[in-house]
Amino acid sequence: MDPHLILVWWTLVGLVVGSFLNVAIHRLPLEGETVGHPRRSRCPSCRHELSWRENLPVLSWLLQVGRCRWCRWPIPWRYPFVELLTAGLWFLAAWLLLPQWRAVLEDGGSWETWGLLLIQVVVLSGLVVSTFVDFDHFEIPDEISIGGMVVAPVCSLLVPSLHADTWLARTFSDSGAVDRAGALVGSLGGIAVGGGILLLIGAVGKRLYGREAMGLGDVKLLAAGGGFVGPGGALVALLIGSFVASIAGLLAVVRFTLLSQRRARRRGGSKPWVKSLRVGRIAGRYLPFGPYLGIGIGIVLLAWNDVIAFWR
Repeated sequence: MDPHLILVWWTLVGLVVGSFLNVAIHRLPLEGETVGHPRRSRCPSCRHELSWRENLPVLSWLLQVGRCRWCRWPIPWRYPFVELLTAGLWFLAAWLLLPQWRAVLEDGGSWETWGLLLIQVVVLSGLVVSTFVDFDHFEIPDEISIGGMVVAPVCSLLVPSLHADTWLARTFSDSGAVDRAGALVGSLGGIAVGGGILLLIGAVGKRLYGREAMGLGDVKLLAAGGGFVGPGGALVALLIGSFVASIAGLLAVVRFTLLSQRRARRRGGSKPWVKSLRVGRIAGRYLPFGPYLGIGIGIVLLAWNDVIAFWR
């Protein structure tokens, strides 16, 4: 089989999975609903059960011009975006492992590559769900964070190469390659460091500013991510997430400052820039941190060696 056919197939599967992730993003924060209940997808506005023709990833949204066929409710652009984003992430994960695919298909290499790829795309899919739920509701589902902390050690035991670049895992392995015991130690160490560092930052921030400085959902998310990328990976993911979040926060401050000025002009008056900047700073505080942690975890998960090379 041509390795490139694997890329095409994996991307199409990612597109379908993205449709499922939309269901999870919508239902997980709701009381009385789960990913499996109700069984059929429904329009959030008129509650009409959707047929398979109305559930085709991206295509249905385009054919229906972004509206429900029954009540004409405007379907948010987020739905096709999540589907395309998931497909892109699945393609990227498979593409980065392309040299290993050639070894598997041509030289009889280890089929552990399948397991590594499956773990990566599952983690990335979970990060997509946590990102958009956090943007919408300022919370991270326990199904993603706590579930990740439970699954990470199991995945590490099944696919030790997940921690091939984790220093702690190599240290506790008997042979040159990372074994199951070493991978398990690396995973548990990542959970401890990922959750512990954010708990410490939250405690220091609360003492300095007199208010909560770190949400518990973020703590659990980085702990789960650390279980997959190890303790060093968790710290680097935190650095990347903090850097991206600071840029997003700065842009938010600028945006809301300008919106405050525009609103004053529409009312026929003017507003001092200092007051508008104060409004922007207040609005900039209310940005969820989870999505940016997810970016850091995803980058470290897929490209740890590239991150270290860039760091050096």
